[in-house]
Amino acid sequence: MQDATQRQQYLIEQLNGCAQGDRHAFERLYRISSAHLYAQLLRIVRDESAAQDCLQSVYIRIWHAADQYDATRAKPMTWLSTLARNIGIDWLRRQKPQDTTTDEPLLATLLGTDDPEDDSINHQQNDKLNDCLDTLSRRQRQLMEMAYFQGMTHSELAHSLSQPLGSVKSWIRRGLERLKTCLTNGI
Repeated sequence: MQDATQRQQYLIEQLNGCAQGDRHAFERLYRISSAHLYAQLLRIVRDESAAQDCLQSVYIRIWHAADQYDATRAKPMTWLSTLARNIGIDWLRRQKPQDTTTDEPLLATLLGTDDPEDDSINHQQNDKLNDCLDTLSRRQRQLMEMAYFQGMTHSELAHSLSQPLGSVKSWIRRGLERLKTCLTNGI
């Protein structure tokens, strides 16, 4: 968890540097955050070239708006992700959909019904969950991801990993307990 806190502080320092016109801070910020933002944009726009163009727009906006970042309101990656999401959605809106029946639900899903504050809270909760997942052992995290993100049953996990079913169940139970403690206590 210390690594996540250090990474967050590092991002804040780079954003502050960008706000002061420090090109080296901007370069460091790009190196640490661009892969995540590019992946996010690629999921939104579903086109590599468009995602690259959007990513460029994101960093232009970051350069001009870094002084607007407030660490008391959002984590740095939450703020950066929100900028990327908005630029990706703006790109989708500017496109001339060939079949409006397929693009409108996608845009509606991306826009959601939440207000920006709720969206920011959701991003912060996701960040906290990721921080808590980082506290798990490699095996526990792998099991959690396979069970909850891939939808595998305990039996499927045991078979896939060639481990006894009881061991898999114990690892998942202990992992869930650790996540619960982390999420409720922030440990």
